[in-house]
Amino acid sequence: MNKLIHTFFLLIAFYSGVNAQQTDSIPPIPAMRQLHHEYIIRSFSAIKAYAAANNKLSNQDFNLAEQLITKLRSKIELSTEIDNNAKYTWLRGVNDLLQGYFTNYQSTKTTSTPLSVLLNTYQVAMTEQLSGGSIAPLMKQLDLESAIVLTENFALATNRGMTAAKDSILVKQCNRNPDKILPILFRNPATASADSLIVLAAFRNPEELYSYAAAPNALGKKIQSVNHPFVKLVSRLSLTSTGRMYFPFLDQLYTGKLKMDSITKFVGNDTSAGYFSLLVRTRIEYAKRIQSGDTPMAAKVLYDKLKAKSIELYINEINALHSENSDIVRFKSINKLSPQELYYLAVTGEEEMYTSSFVNGVYPRIFSGMKSPRSDSMLAMVNNDQYKKFIKITAAYNKLDDFLAKMDKKDAEQLMRGFVNGLEKTSSLEDAVDVADSYASVYNPALRKLMLSQVQLELKRCIEIKNKRGQVIYDLLGTIFSSLEPSNKIDLAAKLGIMPIYELPNVYLKDKENGRVIMQQFFYGDKDGMVVFNAFLNKFRNANWKITKKSQWVEVSSRKGTPITIYANLPLDETEELDAASQDSLIAYLNEEKLHPTIVIHRGHSYYLNQTVHKMPASAKLVLLGSCGGYQRLNEVLEIAPGAHIISSKQIGTGIINQGLINVISEELRLGKNLKWPALWNSLAIRFSGTAKEKFDDYVPPYKNLGAIFITAFNTYIQQETE
Repeated sequence: MNKLIHTFFLLIAFYSGVNAQQTDSIPPIPAMRQLHHEYIIRSFSAIKAYAAANNKLSNQDFNLAEQLITKLRSKIELSTEIDNNAKYTWLRGVNDLLQGYFTNYQSTKTTSTPLSVLLNTYQVAMTEQLSGGSIAPLMKQLDLESAIVLTENFALATNRGMTAAKDSILVKQCNRNPDKILPILFRNPATASADSLIVLAAFRNPEELYSYAAAPNALGKKIQSVNHPFVKLVSRLSLTSTGRMYFPFLDQLYTGKLKMDSITKFVGNDTSAGYFSLLVRTRIEYAKRIQSGDTPMAAKVLYDKLKAKSIELYINEINALHSENSDIVRFKSINKLSPQELYYLAVTGEEEMYTSSFVNGVYPRIFSGMKSPRSDSMLAMVNNDQYKKFIKITAAYNKLDDFLAKMDKKDAEQLMRGFVNGLEKTSSLEDAVDVADSYASVYNPALRKLMLSQVQLELKRCIEIKNKRGQVIYDLLGTIFSSLEPSNKIDLAAKLGIMPIYELPNVYLKDKENGRVIMQQFFYGDKDGMVVFNAFLNKFRNANWKITKKSQWVEVSSRKGTPITIYANLPLDETEELDAASQDSLIAYLNEEKLHPTIVIHRGHSYYLNQTVHKMPASAKLVLLGSCGGYQRLNEVLEIAPGAHIISSKQIGTGIINQGLINVISEELRLGKNLKWPALWNSLAIRFSGTAKEKFDDYVPPYKNLGAIFITAFNTYIQQETE
């Protein structure tokens, strides 16, 4: 920009030497044009006053601008090339220029062109217009906003270079917003630069180009006419009914590594398994390229298609057979899948897959299908693609120690170091939360020590490179991990500035308006729902509680001690969605009565959990996810109810344990006690034995929900920083 300004200052010197005697001052102005000159003076004064008021006044620039305005006014009045009518036009043009600049200035639009430079450019444009020249070359010297002001100027509207000038502006718009090239071209498909811009857009976002190429409009036709091999390939696919099926392999097709015929045999036939296998093989190859710094075209499209096919072809089926007693029958559809294909079922379908589908089906079959069942060999077969996610999944289902045991100790340690490293490099907290959650699932003392040590090393690194985000992440993780060792005597809540972790005060759960603890349970109308619902009611048929039945729900209220009311919707027929209707009716009633549940309990299978989470109130302070795999939904719960204490299971949630938790929690609160989690958990542990004890051990109490604690602490830190 300094070079640009210098160039224009030279131009100023040049033009000031032309007719110097005529332009040093304003000649007499005819009365009929005095108002137009006054408009110019007012506009410049307004700009200068605004700049001064907002501490943006540049004396050098505004002094030069004032001189240029005087020269322009003088030139218009003295010029023999301009007749009287045209002089009105040019005076209006100068004012339009100032008004356009002022509008940009006030709206804080990006403008890197000083006012003096813009005025001098206008003087050059005026000379070009009067001599029949083009203003298009001047566009290269201006920023986008200034170029628009120039092309929209009333006096330059008929310039012979206007089309080229506007084309130049369109290119500037596309350069500034490369992700919006096609929407911009949609409004201007005939622009001279369309071909080169379409090629640029094709490589940036081939999927978007595919959509535009298929449209029966001017831009669609333009795209189809572009003579570039990649654009032609995308255009060809866009005109076929099965083009989307080929699209994940776009990079391979363009580079010639795959032929259309090698994909066609899997499209539209009953060979979906072959298509899925091709997706997996291609993804594994892409993973290797991505790790070496290359980015295959449409890589995200391929991954999304792989995820969709995983769910559509396999996960939905094995989930639907969750009640099938025979694993042979239930997992028949995945028995022939390779270890690599099973691996991608896990990492792409983690949000959809039931606990038993992973623990009893996918995970064991990954290794039973290998000649040498080693974890490091399995990761090598997929080029370590998504390995952090797989570690997180195995941790969530209490399989991490088993997974790490299937490789040499040295390799396991190296893998976990990589798992912990570089958490500050991603834009989300997902990886950091995964590390926190996984630490709680590592029972090997040596591996725990290694993870803590690596966190401390990464903290030191982030301090050295002055990466504030990394410092916060690793400092929080180090504090949380260290707190699990009792001898460290760390008061985590005090240290992190968050609500108590080991205890949930009784008073904290009471409604501020009526002093009552409101609990809400979500029941579902499948065959198990009514059994669990009746078992719940039977536990409260005693002198301490009163049960009141409504048409859509029941109310269980304490007769003695702390006022407590448990609201539970009736588990009505799910096939007609009556259970959902009963939940909605109860929620409407609670809202109408201004009753805010502070304890929310999910009573149903994991496939109903989405519905509970989406309907749960933000007032929740304690959430019991009493279903399989509830541990994986912590982030979603905390987005709705920040800071909530969460109880969840890493594997199979059971009615007997859920009811045991409800009994203890409600009784402690009725007696006016605080929920002291370590003591409460220990008292529950001795009540269960055998299989029930094993399942209880998979439940995670609030003070061990490290991912939830990390999220709450990080958000608290950010909030404090912004206050």
